[in-house]
Amino acid sequence: MIRALVTWLTVTWIALAPVHALEIEGVKLEDKITLGPHNTELVLNGAGVRTKLMFAKVYVGGLYLTHKTTETEAVLANPGPKRVVMHFLAEEVTAPELIQSMNDALAANHIPAALALLEGRIRRMNRMMSRIGVIRKGGVVHLDYIPGTGTRVTVNGEEKITIPGEDFYRAMLRVWIGAKPVDGKLRNSMLGDGDRFRLF
Repeated sequence: MIRALVTWLTVTWIALAPVHALEIEGVKLEDKITLGPHNTELVLNGAGVRTKLMFAKVYVGGLYLTHKTTETEAVLANPGPKRVVMHFLAEEVTAPELIQSMNDALAANHIPAALALLEGRIRRMNRMMSRIGVIRKGGVVHLDYIPGTGTRVTVNGEEKITIPGEDFYRAMLRVWIGAKPVDGKLRNSMLGDGDRFRLF
């Protein structure tokens, strides 16, 4: 009787416990999340560390999709909800640093004519980031695509801005997984290079 009770409690605890697929630099990333008004289930496609100057660890970045893929074009073509998550490791990252990194990657991955179509929305994103000022160690940023709504940015659990247009989110995705991303190793990891993960 006692053995059966212990078994039942163990099974129940496992069923109710949060499921984590990866732990990177002490950051635990959930294997699955739900997103959007219909609570669509997304799976962790991949995650890794964004580094600067070869060794400075900036954040752990993860990519959530409706189904896993290793191809950038397949990610960009998927019309469903998506999430890029950043768990910051650096003591602090300033808004000018984030803005410069984002804008440089956008420029590197788009021709001028394509950037011109996004210019107003990029300025809105820049202004929002300027108001944040600084993100400190332990900070978490979500960059979500909600179909029919647009790009929703959440910082430490607080919604900051929503920018319309699937084209804008596709452009933002290229910052991480485009041909010239902010970090090539991070791109490979977000696209499912399992060798960069430490499994539980």
